[in-house]
Amino acid sequence: MRQPQIPGMIPRPWLFWTGVGLSSLGIALHVQMLFDISPSGGAASHSGHTGHSSVVMWLAVAAIVEGVVLAGIGLVPKRRTSESATAVTEDPAPIAPERRATLRTRLVVVLAFALMVDQMKPATLAFILPGARAEYGLTAAEVSMLPLGALCGTVVGSLVWGRLADVIGRRAAVLLAALLFVATTVCGAMPTFEGNVIMCIIMGMPAGGMLPIVYTLLLELLPNRSAMMVLTAGLTSVGGYLAASGLAAVFVPMLGWRSLWFLQLPLALALLGLNRWIPESPSFLAAQGRHAEARRTALCFGLPQPVPEPRTPGGVRPLFSAAYRRQSTLICAFALSWGLVYWGFMTFLPTVLSQAGLPVTAPEILFYSALLSIPGTAAAAWLYSRWSTRRTMTLYGALSALGLLTLTTVPLGEAALAIPALIGLLTGTSGVVAVLGPYTAQTYPTAFRGMGNGLSAACTKSGGIIGPPLIGSMLSVMPLGRVAMLVAVPIALSTAAVSCWGRETGVAPASSVDPVKTEHAHTPEAAGARP
Repeated sequence: MRQPQIPGMIPRPWLFWTGVGLSSLGIALHVQMLFDISPSGGAASHSGHTGHSSVVMWLAVAAIVEGVVLAGIGLVPKRRTSESATAVTEDPAPIAPERRATLRTRLVVVLAFALMVDQMKPATLAFILPGARAEYGLTAAEVSMLPLGALCGTVVGSLVWGRLADVIGRRAAVLLAALLFVATTVCGAMPTFEGNVIMCIIMGMPAGGMLPIVYTLLLELLPNRSAMMVLTAGLTSVGGYLAASGLAAVFVPMLGWRSLWFLQLPLALALLGLNRWIPESPSFLAAQGRHAEARRTALCFGLPQPVPEPRTPGGVRPLFSAAYRRQSTLICAFALSWGLVYWGFMTFLPTVLSQAGLPVTAPEILFYSALLSIPGTAAAAWLYSRWSTRRTMTLYGALSALGLLTLTTVPLGEAALAIPALIGLLTGTSGVVAVLGPYTAQTYPTAFRGMGNGLSAACTKSGGIIGPPLIGSMLSVMPLGRVAMLVAVPIALSTAAVSCWGRETGVAPASSVDPVKTEHAHTPEAAGARP
C-alpha cells in the first residue's frame, strides 16, 4: 500500500518560483553595480552613478518588487471546501517507523536552519555598526538608528506574522518570511545612511515574523519533545550569532561591511529550496476543516489524530482574557527585559570591545564566546524537559543578570577576564531565548498560539527598540560597566516575577511511556487550555 504524502505543496508554484527568480536577478544586478565601481564595496562606490547605471539600478529595484509580489501571490492558499470531521472515514495507509524518524529529523534540521538564518539577520547588525559608523562619520547614538529601525520592523513583523500563522497557516507564513529574506539582502547596496535605515526596517519584518512561527510548528509537529524544542531554539540562536560573527571576521576585512548582507542571499534561497520538507501543522489543518490532510500529516509524524478544538476567536484579545492575563503579562515583561539585554546591550559589544585594545578582534572574541556557550544551551534543554519549565526560565534569567553584573568589575582590556564574563553573559541570554519560545508556545491553544508567540517575540524586539538609542546615549557619558549594571535591573526583576508567579507548562512524562500515545497528554489543548 502506498504510504501517505505530507501535504505541503506551494499553491501556485510557477508564480512563486518566477517571483523568486526575478528578485534574485535584481539583487545580483545590485551586487554587480556595487563591486564594478568599488571592489571593496565601500563609500567610494556611491560617489555617483552614470545614466546607464541609474537605469539598471531602477530596473533591478523593479525586478525585486515585482518578484516579491508574484511569489507572494503564489503562496496564497487556494480556496478549499471544508470537510466534516466525521466524513473522513478512510484511514490513511500505515507508515514505516524508519520513514517517520526520517521525516522528524528532516523537520528539525530544516526548521533549525530557518531559525539560524532568522537569527543571523539582527545579529549581523552588531558587526556592520563599526563600518557604517566609520563610512558615514556618525556618533554611537546616530548609528544606533540602524538597529533601532530593524527592531521596529521586527516588532511589527512579529505581530503581523503571528496573526498570519493563525489565518493562512504556519507553513505559508514561514515561506513568506523566507521570500522577504531573499529580497532584503539588497540592504548591502543602499548608498545613503537613510536608505540603510529604511531597508533595515523592511528587513526586520520577516526576521521578527519567522521566530514565533517556527516555535509554533515545532510544538504542533513534535509536541512535548521539550528537550528537542529548547535545544533547537538555543543552538540556532547561538548558531546565528556564530555565523554572523564568523562571516564578519573573515569577509569584512576583505570585502567591507556591506558584504555581510549579500552573503546571506544563498542561505535564504536554500531555505526556500527546502520548502517540501516543511509540512503544515495538523492542528491548524483540523481547525481549518481540512481533516484528511490533518490525518495524513499526523500519521506521518506519529501524532494522535487531531481533535477539533472549540471555536475560539483569534487575535490579541484572548491573550489577555481572564484565563491567560497573568501568564501573558509575565511572558511580556520577561521578553521585554531580555530584549533590552540582547538587542540593546549586546549590539554595542563589538564596538566597545574593538576600542578596548585587545590582542584579538571583537568578532573573534564574540565568536569563541558564543561557541563556548553551547554546553550551557544543551543544559537548558535537559533542565527544561526533565526538571521544570518555570525554574529553567528563572535560572537562565538570573544567569543573564549575573553576567551583566560581572562586566561591571571586569576590565575589558584583559582578555583572560573579559572572555569568561562574556561566555557567562552569552550562555544566559542564549538559554533565555532557548526556553522562552517553547514556554510561550506551550501556554496557548491552537487558535491563537501563533499570535501568542508573535506577541512574545514583539516584546523581545521592543526591548531592543528602547535599548540601542538608550545604551548608545549612555555609552557616550559613562563606562560599559555602569551601563551593564543598569541593564541588569529589569532582567533581574522580571526573572523574580516569573519565579514567584509563573506556572509550569506541559512537560512530557518519562521516556518509558510511548511518546506517540502520550504526546498530546500535557498540551494546552488536551488539558482544556487551563491557565
